[in-house]
Amino acid sequence: MRVIVTGGAGFIGSALVRLLLSPEAGGGHEVVVVDKLTYAGDRRTLASVEGAPGFRFVQADICDADRMRALFEEVRPEAVMHLAAESHVDRSIAGAAPFIQTNVVGTFALLEAARALLAGYGPEERAAFRFLHVSTDEVFGSLGPTGAFTEETPYDPRSPYSASKASSDHLARAWHETYGLPTIVTNCSNNYGPYHFPEKLIPLVTLNALEGKPLPVYGDGGNVRDWLFVEDHVRALWAAVTRGKIGQTYNIGGRSERTNLEVVHAICDTLDRLRPASRPRRELITFVADRPGHDRRYAIDPAKAERELGWRASLTFEEGIARTVAWYLDNEAWWRPLREGKYAGERLGLLPGAVTAAGKAA
Repeated sequence: MRVIVTGGAGFIGSALVRLLLSPEAGGGHEVVVVDKLTYAGDRRTLASVEGAPGFRFVQADICDADRMRALFEEVRPEAVMHLAAESHVDRSIAGAAPFIQTNVVGTFALLEAARALLAGYGPEERAAFRFLHVSTDEVFGSLGPTGAFTEETPYDPRSPYSASKASSDHLARAWHETYGLPTIVTNCSNNYGPYHFPEKLIPLVTLNALEGKPLPVYGDGGNVRDWLFVEDHVRALWAAVTRGKIGQTYNIGGRSERTNLEVVHAICDTLDRLRPASRPRRELITFVADRPGHDRRYAIDPAKAERELGWRASLTFEEGIARTVAWYLDNEAWWRPLREGKYAGERLGLLPGAVTAAGKAA
């Protein structure tokens, strides 16, 4: 297949590209990566496939509608796998504009480019084409102590990031219903694994703990997320493109709920085992003011994806976190320039003087 992957130099996108160019995905695919290379995009995540047969990289902004339309016409893809997004909640709190621009306007530009492309396709090309829009479980808002998000859960976004992703999900579905564009939407739980930009919880805690720095935990550490190893996620995305039904949504989750504090404990204990320090790393844990609008609990019910796509997460959280921590230990040459250049681990998303829902100043 000829596949365009947007955001292919990012964390999840690069894992997808590596999968598509591996024998596991069947081999022989042409993969065109489109990435703006913002702070979280890095060509080094694609080092293992640079020069591989079928690989091509295009540095471009998905919001450039004319460029996207011209690229689509040139490549004539059989699938578009759209992962390009601003994705960090804390950054969206500090500045929402890039999230609206990339996640909403950029998705609109891609949908329109795909619609124009299909207008020139013959019946067989149109029947084979798929547009996969990759989203997040955060669009559903916050769960109580029980239950899980399903594909029928109403949207209730609580942050600028989740609101922007909810908007893009609605666009993808509307372009299917209104224009007949063959879209599929996936909503995933929290990803983790190699090449994760160090602003997110697991790489941030891993690197801080490795360097003996404080390990910040928001609030009481009781916020719950479902964790999904990135390589399991991208296998689900490929299954959605090759086996999913047009117009459908699939929730992709790892069946691995953990509180944030449990995640931090697991990282500390893994590091203590793999690279012992002078004292247990749990002693570095520091509880800090919660972030505004912090959803209490997410949980994904992936039963539909498991049933219809023939997919299931292969790693337990314990297996995945061990692989992830070991990767960071072995790949300082990748993350060290990021810590010294783009992001040193500082707190993001605090609004000085703002009052949280609990009535406390943040």
